[in-house]
Amino acid sequence: MANKLWEKNVRVNADVERYTIGRDAEMDMYLAPYDVLGSMAHATMLETIGLLTPDDRDAILSGLKSIYARVQAGEFEIEPGVEDVHSQVEMDLGAVGKKLHSGRSRNDQVLIDLKLFTRAKLREVVEAVLRLFHTLQEQSERNKDVLIPGYTHLQIAMPSSFGLWFGAYAESLVDDMQLLLSAYKVANRNPLGSAAGYGNSFPLNRQLTTDLLGFDSMDYNVVYAQMGRGKTERIVASAVGSVAATVSKLAFDACLYNSQNFGFLKLAPEYTTGSSIMPHKKNPDVFELTRAKCNKIQAIQQEITLITNNLPSGYFRDLQIIKESYLPMFDQMIDVLNMVENMISKITVNEHVLDDPKYAPIFSVEEVNRRTLAGTPFRDAYKQVGLEIEAGQFEPVKEVHHTHEGSIGNLCNDRIAALMESVVAGFPFDKVDAAERQLLGR
Repeated sequence: MANKLWEKNVRVNADVERYTIGRDAEMDMYLAPYDVLGSMAHATMLETIGLLTPDDRDAILSGLKSIYARVQAGEFEIEPGVEDVHSQVEMDLGAVGKKLHSGRSRNDQVLIDLKLFTRAKLREVVEAVLRLFHTLQEQSERNKDVLIPGYTHLQIAMPSSFGLWFGAYAESLVDDMQLLLSAYKVANRNPLGSAAGYGNSFPLNRQLTTDLLGFDSMDYNVVYAQMGRGKTERIVASAVGSVAATVSKLAFDACLYNSQNFGFLKLAPEYTTGSSIMPHKKNPDVFELTRAKCNKIQAIQQEITLITNNLPSGYFRDLQIIKESYLPMFDQMIDVLNMVENMISKITVNEHVLDDPKYAPIFSVEEVNRRTLAGTPFRDAYKQVGLEIEAGQFEPVKEVHHTHEGSIGNLCNDRIAALMESVVAGFPFDKVDAAERQLLGR
């Protein structure tokens, strides 16, 4: 079994080793490419302050590029007995790898890995959210004239439309995107050089590693850089959880509207499942699982909070456990978003929902407003229509003439699209791409 980086003359108890390492090797595979990128920036900086010779730097960078290629090809692995990804990368570099750790701790090493991983995965979430956003907007425009009942207290209330329904979820994603942008800005700051949380006696150039990795800035105070562990994950999980909340509500509506009692829409047959006993069933299992997956994702923020909320400043091993929920969260969210986007694109809407006379009362407000515009005081018009409904004499006019911003007749989808575009423009993806290309020599 390989020695640990920190091991001296005493072998740790095997049960303690199993208990403390836990799922680290599995979780660290998520971080492998980012550990390499962070190490490349660190090695480049070390040469500029005289802690590596140019030959050592070149050998390390060449080795790291080779490891990066193996990671990308799926050929990199953490060998049995090797403690973590940091140890494996250092070992794979050979003798020259022993010089790489000067000026850093595994504390700031895992911090840089998590920051790089987070901003890369947030970008994937952003792209998946955008695909769903555009599909919702397309469905909103396509079905903007198809009326359905709106509800309050699960009672039919006023006329709505599929244009409003699809469009509402699109606009909700704009606010979610704003939270993703804020989370990205928190993640896009460089902790490298904070070491174990108290800096280093080497004359590190932290601005150089910040620039090399394309960060907006560094986490300046070295104690705060370490305090940011757990906090960053909590903030990011909250933003991803906001997306999940929007999608969960959409999934609930879709299940409800797909049921025979509503019959507002139909899911594509290939996105439904059957029953082992009832041959007529077409169950919305995918949306039901979506709801559960989204609720599980929303719980991750609270899980992180409960792990971290009674920790003082400084590093504690408790933080390791966060990775088990946090690292897989992004792929789970992306999978949900991609599935929901596919389902929404193939939904068929019922264009004749309001032909059913049970929905006639939703036009009562339209009639009250019509009489008010004709000169009857609103309260008198309200009472007149109410009495007609109670007497079974109300005859609805099934037309709506809503013109104000955001209403049935004026969805403002173009303005919502402009809002989304302005938020997405705030992500510095081009700057990050350029920095990583330069670092990798591409």
